[in-house]
Order: sequence, then C-alpha cells, then structure tokens
Amino acid sequence: MGTIICQTCNSTIDHFENEKVSTLYGKCTCCDEKQQKTSK
Repeated sequence: MGTIICQTCNSTIDHFENEKVSTLYGKCTCCDEKQQKTSK
C-alpha cells in the first residue's frame, strides 16, 4: 500500500494499492487552488 502526500502542506491526499510500499508527492486540491489564486 502506498500513500500520496501533499508536498506543500504534508497532508495525506490518498492511499493506493501497489506491489511495493511507497510514498508519492503531489499537490492537494486545497493547496492547488491557493496557488492558482496567488498566481493570477
């Protein structure tokens, strides 16, 4: 089982089934919306 973690706020976004245990980094929708508002 793996975990997807937000690289901005370090909150857990989701879990996924995989052969290997791993951690992936992405952006949660909360941080993604904040970034879009500040970049406009």
